Amino acid sequence: MTDNCDQLCLLALGANQPHGDRAPGETLCVALDDLAARGCTVTAVSRFFRTPAFPAGYGPDYINAAACLQYGGSPDTLMALLHDVEATHGRARSERWGQRTLDLDLLAIGGLVLPDRTTWRHWHGLPPETQTRIAPAELILPHPRLQERAFVLIPLADVAPGWVHPVLGQSVADMCAALPPEAVEEIVPVAAPPGGTA
Repeated sequence: MTDNCDQLCLLALGANQPHGDRAPGETLCVALDDLAARGCTVTAVSRFFRTPAFPAGYGPDYINAAACLQYGGSPDTLMALLHDVEATHGRARSERWGQRTLDLDLLAIGGLVLPDRTTWRHWHGLPPETQTRIAPAELILPHPRLQERAFVLIPLADVAPGWVHPVLGQSVADMCAALPPEAVEEIVPVAAPPGGTA
């Protein structure tokens, strides 16, 4: 594993539960500030989008976004930082794909494939019913499901349309174009990112 994140880090953000008196969209804004305060340089933020809970029926709609980061530590250290920010905002990791006050998913770090292509292909190939029951014990990059999820790809296209998946060989724009139209229609922009437009 590489010692530090010397390439662009792609992050997905989401929330569908309030934290105290803070609405989900507000939590995303504060989480971005927290990341900046903890050593991440946030270089771009997408628009915010309202998206159905995933899987269907898992609670109220989410507010989702994507961001590009620069970070000087290792991938594992970045993951620990993301988990710490989630916990600060009331995230409890009690249920896979459950409702949450904050979800920060590390999608990719440049062209890195972690821990290796064989392990990545294993997690990429898991059937949906297995995905709901088990989670990897180590960091898998790129995120094995990002190419399937409109709620990830549509925001990501705002900030990194030209990023190319190092295993699949497709850009974010390519993967967006391959999404079913009905999935794209469910992803509705609700606000510009903090500080201006994407």
